[in-house]
Parts: sequence; C-alpha cells; structure tokens
Amino acid sequence: MDMGIRGRKALVCAASKGLGKGCAMALAGEGAELTIVARTAGTLEATAQELREAYGVPVTAVACDITTAEGRARALAACPEPDILVNNAGGPPPGDFRNWTRDDWIAALDANMLTPIELIKATVDGMIGRRFGRIVNITSSAVKAPIDILGLSNGARAGLTGFVAGIARKTVEHNVTINNLLPGPFDTDRLRGTAEAAAAKAGKSVEAVLDERRLSNPAKRFGTIEEFGAACAFLASVHAGYITGQNLLLDGGGYPGTL
Repeated sequence: MDMGIRGRKALVCAASKGLGKGCAMALAGEGAELTIVARTAGTLEATAQELREAYGVPVTAVACDITTAEGRARALAACPEPDILVNNAGGPPPGDFRNWTRDDWIAALDANMLTPIELIKATVDGMIGRRFGRIVNITSSAVKAPIDILGLSNGARAGLTGFVAGIARKTVEHNVTINNLLPGPFDTDRLRGTAEAAAAKAGKSVEAVLDERRLSNPAKRFGTIEEFGAACAFLASVHAGYITGQNLLLDGGGYPGTL
C-alpha cells in the first residue's frame, strides 16, 4: 500500500535508535523527507547516513535535547513546517514512588507530557493551514495497564493522553489527526536496561530475565522496531484521516482486556 506521504516533511524525535528509529525508517521508506533528533550526535548522524543510503531521501540530523526549550527551537528551525510529527522521548527511570522528589516528577512531566504538547502547539496551526497533518505520540502500554514501578511514566504519559483526547477532536476536520502509539515489550536498549536492573535485583542473568519476559508474552517474543515503524507510517498516511484521538496498543496481546 502506498501511504501517500512521499515528499512530506517529517520531524521524528529520539530517532537515533529504538522505536524512534523504527518510525524514521518506515517514513523514509515511504519517501518522506526527514528531520531526526536525538541527544548523541555521533549515533544520530550514523542513523541519518544509514537512512540516506537505504532510502535515498533527504535526512537532516539535529543533535539536541528535545525536552528543553533550546532543543525544541533548534529542531523547529531545521523543520519549521512539518507535515508529520512523531513525538518521542526516553521514559523516566523505574522506582518506588516514596523515593521520588518533586524534581523527579517535574523532569518526567517535562519529557513525556509537556514537550509533546509544546511541539504540537508549535506545529499544529501550520498543519491546519496546509490541510494536512499527522501527529503520532509514542507513549507506553503502561497508559492502559499501569506498572507500579513506572509511576513517573504512568502519570506523565496519562496526562498527555488526556490532553490529546480533547484536542484531537478539534483538529480532525482540517485533516490533522493526533494519535498515540502504546508500545509493550520491544527489542530495544530500554528493554535491555530494565532487564539488567531486574536481573541485578533478583540475582539472575540478564538473558534469563529476558527469556522470562519473552515467554510471558502471548506472542512468545518481543516486538521489532520495524513492526512499530510500520504502524507509525500508517497513522501518518493519507489513509488514516478518519482516525484521531486513538491509543493503538502494540504489545503482542499482553493486555488481557477487550477495551
């Protein structure tokens, strides 16, 4: 299926690796012109060159911290009129809520709620004026099935979800949609990082913890960044103009509910 976004401009955050990279790959494969953002310049530029060589599309790399006002300004200077915005930022660390300070909460809100809102605010009116816009927020399956040790993420991402639920109904008449992708366990550095912490706490090997998590999923495996990117590309496509304010769960069937 041709997604109909060839030549569209896409701004993809946290795109040097993991789920953000999967989204960038899928959009590049559909011919979108990319601006990709991440903190580490070397890794980001390597990804940008990989995308240029693989897909033959223009790719601009902006090394910055998207969770800061300065970082957002730099990203938007490089891509001032995106047709597609993929909001993404690393999740806050796990832990016991008793140990979190106000500063911990503010950092989580800044990264996982307020930054996406600021980027939406900066780009949505231009999309409305051009009569095309696709905003995809990468959140977490924990929005739907909260995980106790991920309270910082649960709270911040749930706040973003509530915000999107309201505004997405206001933009869709202008062919501007806003949706959320909720990843479960995907084969990423973050997954391995949480497994390493769990392994150290339980006195197990990292591979043993990963095997347990893999086999506990109905799919008996972890998701791939390519699968995740394909879902993002569809939500960013011309075919998804009637889908807005939705939370698409990609978790291999891990969530047991019907709704």
